[in-house]
Amino acid sequence: MSAKTYEVRTYGCQMNVHDSERLSGLLEDAGYVRAPEGTAEGDADVVVFNTCAVRENADNKLYGNLGRLAPMKTKRPGMQIAVGGCLAQKDRDTIVKRAPWVDVVFGTHNIGKLPVLLERARIQKEAQVEIAESLEAFPSTLPTRRESAYAAWVSISVGCNNTCTFCIVPALRGKEEDRRPGDILAEVETLVSEGVSEITLLGQNVNAYGSDLGDREAFSKLLRACGAIEGLERVRFTSPHPRDFTDDVIAAMAETPNVMPQLHMPLQSGSDTVLKAMRRSYRQERFLGIIEKVRAAMPDAAISTDIIVGFPGETEEDFEQTMHVVREARFANAFTFQYSKRPGTPAADMEGQIPKEVVQARYERLVALQEEISWSENKKQVGRTLEVMVAEGEGRKDGATHRLSGRAPDNRLVHFTKPEQPVRPGDVVTVEITYAAPHHLLAEGPTMGVRRTRAGDAWEKRTAAPAEKAGVMLGLPGIGAPAPLPAPTGGCSIV
Repeated sequence: MSAKTYEVRTYGCQMNVHDSERLSGLLEDAGYVRAPEGTAEGDADVVVFNTCAVRENADNKLYGNLGRLAPMKTKRPGMQIAVGGCLAQKDRDTIVKRAPWVDVVFGTHNIGKLPVLLERARIQKEAQVEIAESLEAFPSTLPTRRESAYAAWVSISVGCNNTCTFCIVPALRGKEEDRRPGDILAEVETLVSEGVSEITLLGQNVNAYGSDLGDREAFSKLLRACGAIEGLERVRFTSPHPRDFTDDVIAAMAETPNVMPQLHMPLQSGSDTVLKAMRRSYRQERFLGIIEKVRAAMPDAAISTDIIVGFPGETEEDFEQTMHVVREARFANAFTFQYSKRPGTPAADMEGQIPKEVVQARYERLVALQEEISWSENKKQVGRTLEVMVAEGEGRKDGATHRLSGRAPDNRLVHFTKPEQPVRPGDVVTVEITYAAPHHLLAEGPTMGVRRTRAGDAWEKRTAAPAEKAGVMLGLPGIGAPAPLPAPTGGCSIV
């Protein structure tokens, strides 16, 4: 009898992406195998939705997908459907009522229960709804099926202590809980020993790390400690909050060679009035001051941001203040959103909700300005020689253009001419940038150098391994020091 297949569909922020790696690891640890690429919708034995509750259309997207699966499930009685994540945590009592063909509903705090709940639903032949109100175990103790052989997420905290009026995440993921630094570094060392060369430190409010430990400089110390790990080439983190972005963090970024010159710093609004209504604990002057300090310490840093347009009460003058900050900060790119009313947040009941057509017009003006700035900033990269870590699946047209794609140290996407010698995801190439577009760079000349890496070796080993077991690892490193590293051959938004 062949093993049952599974599919995990992920919506939302980086935390959800990493949680989905854990859900996949749990299912594979329980004997399921990932549905092959190209499997038709409804043909997997288990379909898991890892949901997001940040945007207004999250509910419609989920129930639309569930509706399409209902007749398929009727034809395949053994098929199971599970719904987890933030929307499940929020709508625990309504999902099974609206979609009675769902077998399991689980929340953000008990993802480790998924295999048990699926088995219980199968035996009892009724839906299992289990939502924990607090974290049962830190998620990094769970089995994980990493999506990449050469890059990995590492959670350093869960939850958030902020009370932003537009955000429902703290109510769904709870107060901040920090991992011990030793546990984090042990996981990073284990990942590096497996060939990972880039890690991204992850938290709802990543640079608040230490507030649960009583150490205000814990995050900068963690960055510096990552710099001492042999074989770790690139360190990134997301997403920080301006309130907690202190000078010691800037110094650690600038002085630690493997911490990349990249920063995602959510602005949300450039208006002090709107920031106050959002309960954001900084103002325009403080935000621009951070950008100025970062650029002084790291002139080549690429800075990105999040911006919400049309928050309740936003006037034209308020919006112009946002445009002013965008012009001053000159972000490499920006994730721009139209304000989305979310039931359960204070902003949903605020007076001064902005008409849709006004929000749309402002949004289009903001996007046009940022596109112009992104293109201008990218043009400054033309003529530069960059080390690019080869990526997998980031260049949709690479086959037709005979190019490969990868990420520069500042995380800009680079498409480059395929070199004559073999190159693998995780390897590093040296290229000269010849052309810039708003959202990518081109290196059209011959590759100047190729450095084969342990990360490339790890990718090659994974692709040669049986597909159903590729990429499974335990999130919690074993007791004792990790095995010695071989000599190196050469790193939602929701805050």
